Amino acid sequence: MIPSTVRSYHLGAGGGLDGLSLRTHEPRTPGPGEVAVAVRAVSLSFRELLVLRGTYVLPVKPDVVPVSDGAGEVVAVGPDVHRVRPGDRVASTVFPHWLDGPLEPDRLPQLGGTLDGMLTELAILPEDALVHVPGHLSYAEAATLPCAAVTAWNALTGDGRGVRSGQTVLTTGSGGVSLFTLQFATLLGARVIATTGSPAKKARLRELGADEVVDHREVPDWHRAVRELTGGRGVDRVVDTAGTLDQSLRSIAVDGHVALVGSVSGDWSPIDPRLLFRAAATVRAVAVGSRAQFTAMNDTIAAHRLRPVVDRVFPFEEAAEAYRYYESASPLGKVVIGVG
Repeated sequence: MIPSTVRSYHLGAGGGLDGLSLRTHEPRTPGPGEVAVAVRAVSLSFRELLVLRGTYVLPVKPDVVPVSDGAGEVVAVGPDVHRVRPGDRVASTVFPHWLDGPLEPDRLPQLGGTLDGMLTELAILPEDALVHVPGHLSYAEAATLPCAAVTAWNALTGDGRGVRSGQTVLTTGSGGVSLFTLQFATLLGARVIATTGSPAKKARLRELGADEVVDHREVPDWHRAVRELTGGRGVDRVVDTAGTLDQSLRSIAVDGHVALVGSVSGDWSPIDPRLLFRAAATVRAVAVGSRAQFTAMNDTIAAHRLRPVVDRVFPFEEAAEAYRYYESASPLGKVVIGVG
């Protein structure tokens, strides 16, 4: 049932948290091919900070309803909807038009950017923008999947070869993508080496399944430690979320694969092209993933009953505080905003 009034947050991109406002409005009913989702939880990713700061690489429309990642319950459907029905538990896809195959220009519109996002009590979305969520997950856990988890899955499996049992994967840092990379790589049978700059996080990464953890503050040239841990061979795959491509390439084995996700610091180290030739390495920029990849990932999550790592859940009315916490507290795990 669609409520008579709905609260939604709106954001002026680049205006910081001063541009975030909560408003009440009348909802519209879903049209042909559209679905009304009562949002139960959303999660923040580094992408949302870039939108907040006005540095996101893709366009953001004025006065956007922010946040790409959310999960909730279908409460109404429009004509010609066939994939979902009222009562279904669903999550949003970041790129609603990217159903399968490579990312192409006509698939670039994204929730919380050129399209209104999920930081609302009721989202009207095309049915193509939704996936069913694993039954064992709470809404808070399901809301963590669309951006960080799909990015990690794509980084590990989306190059046509994928991670194989017995290989070694290196993941940088302990953000959302890195934690999902650790969890998925372990499920796929890989040995995992992680980097961090926090002794407390070092212990937690081991608890989550990392075989080895390198403290990059203690070992600034951490690629040397990675080489030592692999007997000089290097790792088969790096998921680089820190923009440390130079060290990632120095860590990679011959014919290895580097999935470049971004740079949380905003800095980009200069690259000596000879490093690419020395390792005959593939470097692939990863931008989330398709709905087909999201579905395949959910099948694996359900089969293994994997649970995402959630650091903290904030109430809907404290969305600004959730942003502040995510930006300043260096959480280990996803920061979630409960809605319903």
